[in-house]
Amino acid sequence: MPRRAAAHTRGRASVLAALTATALAATGTPVLAAPPPVAADYSMNQAFAQAARKFDVPRDLLAAVGYGETHLDGHAGRPSQANGYGVMHLVSNPRNHTLETAAALTGAPLSKLRRDTAANILGGAAVLRAYADRIGLDGDERGDINAWYPAVARYSGTTDRAAALYADTVYTFLANGIVTTVPGGERVSVTARPVAPEKGTFPGSGVRTQSPDYPSALWVPADPNNFAKGRSAPINKVIIHVTQGSYSGSVSWFQDPTSEVSAHYVIRSSDGQITQMVRNSDTAYHARGANASALGIEHEGFIDDPSWFTDAMYRSSAALTSALCDRYGIPKDRAHIIGHSEAAGSDHTDPGPYWDWARYMSFVGGDDSGGSSSSSSSSSDGLSFASYATQQSGSTGAQVTAVQQLLTAQGFDAGAVDGRFGPATLTAVKTFQTARGLSADGIVGARTWTALLSAGTVPTLEQGGSGADVKRLQRSLTAALGTTVDADGTFGPETVTAVRTYQSGRGLTVDGIVGSGTWAALQAGR
Repeated sequence: MPRRAAAHTRGRASVLAALTATALAATGTPVLAAPPPVAADYSMNQAFAQAARKFDVPRDLLAAVGYGETHLDGHAGRPSQANGYGVMHLVSNPRNHTLETAAALTGAPLSKLRRDTAANILGGAAVLRAYADRIGLDGDERGDINAWYPAVARYSGTTDRAAALYADTVYTFLANGIVTTVPGGERVSVTARPVAPEKGTFPGSGVRTQSPDYPSALWVPADPNNFAKGRSAPINKVIIHVTQGSYSGSVSWFQDPTSEVSAHYVIRSSDGQITQMVRNSDTAYHARGANASALGIEHEGFIDDPSWFTDAMYRSSAALTSALCDRYGIPKDRAHIIGHSEAAGSDHTDPGPYWDWARYMSFVGGDDSGGSSSSSSSSSDGLSFASYATQQSGSTGAQVTAVQQLLTAQGFDAGAVDGRFGPATLTAVKTFQTARGLSADGIVGARTWTALLSAGTVPTLEQGGSGADVKRLQRSLTAALGTTVDADGTFGPETVTAVRTYQSGRGLTVDGIVGSGTWAALQAGR
């Protein structure tokens, strides 16, 4: 809509006190120097300058939007979680069609916009200019970087507070400056400047809807189609994710009813801002079989780019995780604070090799070793026991609870996790046994215990290793061998001996290394 002249004047006179008071610089200090010359055969700086001239968009605004979306890394044309492409994150999904809009405005084919950086930047400029035209920015006003706030908010693909959060981040980058080295070695910078964005109808930076479960977070609810009300299992773990996209893009995607994905929390890279999108008491769709018992935390960024994992993000996320562990009695160790890649049934790789688990767990105040701090086989996780007794209809107690937890985590509906082996648990056990090729008698004996406890990913494990996968191995060996293998998460001599004993008894190669063959035998209940 056209902006009123009075609002325009007031916007020029205002000072962005809230932004500059709360924002963290993207690079630590303002950047005042111009970027150095680069090789003539490739220049992102030139692409930004040409696109800015062609569509009359402020060059630094265009670069700040791109930095907020991707840190100016096009990721070789690979799509983000929201199906966005390139430096400017041109999106093609049911909720957002900036890729198609850019193609219509520039005449470039979709394939080029996805992979060619100069074309992608030109497309981003075209989309921003189209949004500026819709709000009535004339030629003179387009030269005022503060007048572009509503257009930037619209570029986020979200609305209301989520869009305002996105635009505030871009103007924070403008206020503090940016300097970054992009793939190929070129340095791209944005000069710091005072900013006073004219927000129009967007909410002020001091207006916020508070999270119902974590008071320092914002509350932006996911679409009801993207999560389930209530839970079918007690909360017993926190799962760490990386968005493979921007903060606002993930918020937008979780609000899209066609996505059928969500997380409980999303954390922004630049300053650690947290937005809650699903109540803790509800089941977000973030980790397949682990959804029923897990809280999911998404972190803005890409797994192959460590620049997204800022100190502010680590500290903010760790404070959230620590609070969640305290609230729900979750042990602060790597058996219960896990990556998406470690969740049962997962085929994802996040948070990836650049996520600093030791640093993160030190901020949480927990143990990063992968096992519990206790050396007892009967640990507080509820799954480790010195021995696994046969469970069947009418059984009650902690080991029935463990059976129910394991079945639920693997997508088998065992009913309430209440320690009572009733009809729902019986049906789930039989279904699991059928799926694993076991005798479907509904009795959880040694073979079914072994298959239940070993289910999940099949990483190669050997002496010296540690973590949640080692603990899972130790539990399953205890069930398979009928002798206690201490589930401490450390692959030491005792575990090597147990592995060799198991391999020998099953006709496997006896090398003490747990590869795909040993995992396959365990998961078949042998």
